[in-house]
Amino acid sequence: MKRRYFLQATTGLLMLCTTQAFADPLADAKAVVDKYASAVKQWDGPTTGPKAQAGKTIVVLAGDLKNGGILGVSNGVEEAAKAIGWQVKVLDGAGSIGGRTAAFGQAIALKPDGIIIDGFDAVEQAPALEQAKEAKIPLVAWHAGPVIGPDDKSGLFANVSTDAMEVSKAAADWAFVDAKGKPGVIIFTDSTYAIAIAKADKMKAEIERLGGKVLEYVDTPIAETSQRMPQLTTSLLQKYGDSWTHSLAINDLYFDFMGPSLASAGKGGTDAPINVAAGDGSQSAYERIRAGQFQKVTVAEPLNLQGWQLVDELNRAFAGEKWSGYLSPLHVVTADNVEFDGGPQNTFDPGNGYKDQYKKIWGK
Repeated sequence: MKRRYFLQATTGLLMLCTTQAFADPLADAKAVVDKYASAVKQWDGPTTGPKAQAGKTIVVLAGDLKNGGILGVSNGVEEAAKAIGWQVKVLDGAGSIGGRTAAFGQAIALKPDGIIIDGFDAVEQAPALEQAKEAKIPLVAWHAGPVIGPDDKSGLFANVSTDAMEVSKAAADWAFVDAKGKPGVIIFTDSTYAIAIAKADKMKAEIERLGGKVLEYVDTPIAETSQRMPQLTTSLLQKYGDSWTHSLAINDLYFDFMGPSLASAGKGGTDAPINVAAGDGSQSAYERIRAGQFQKVTVAEPLNLQGWQLVDELNRAFAGEKWSGYLSPLHVVTADNVEFDGGPQNTFDPGNGYKDQYKKIWGK
């Protein structure tokens, strides 16, 4: 509550009066949710840039292709590379540091014109980053750290993302509104990734700022969700019972493996705890939301669009120009709007004409 003082003249006397301004957390949170739940139809990205640099070969280093977000971006890169006329090879890091190290080594050995880091912290592979720099291979990335755009520390020409803090805020705000201002939240994250910790911290801060309660902050590896989440879900249900109203996770993958444990505990697909993901908008998340099966919301990123943006950023690097400065849109996906914006791959695919816009820039 804020208190504001002012002086008022009355019948020749100065009187000290007060006014009180009460914040409305529910209304504020709902305004954020409504803003991001609407359809994205307007292109707000670049309209100028270099023509297609011909004859390029690029490599995508995927952190783990079992992750729906990483897979969606990789598919977008392949589609865009075909449109611009480049050759592309995708290497799967298979969800482990060792796998990503081996894939990065293979990528450098291929001597590509450019490399895309897809879905893992760039600093994890510091020696390989130095090798790429020495070989003068431009690097662009998706979710490779908390910095959006150029990252001189990691040697990235551009790190592509939505505003991760807005994604996290929107997810937390939806849970707060859905709980009518009284959520009991468990947050799932993975400290292997700096961006995951930043997102989880933002969700925790937002829930607490609004007046909700965070029951537990769970750090468990994304790559091990299939093994860990079933038993972890059962244990958390036993510990918190009905006080656990909502789950907030840094991406959809955590919810891929919760359903059977919730069902075994007698929970229906739309019962609490209600699952809300702060990214990425995977195909499986869309399917769960559409079917009303153990996930109600994902704050989706335009994965296919971001794949096209990565190709465009590499094209700018090849041409010696600056990055585009584009921050791609996010979208709160619920059962109410899941039908109108699912693209051909059942993910958030904005109807803003991004493919035609990029082709126009490239002269294709």
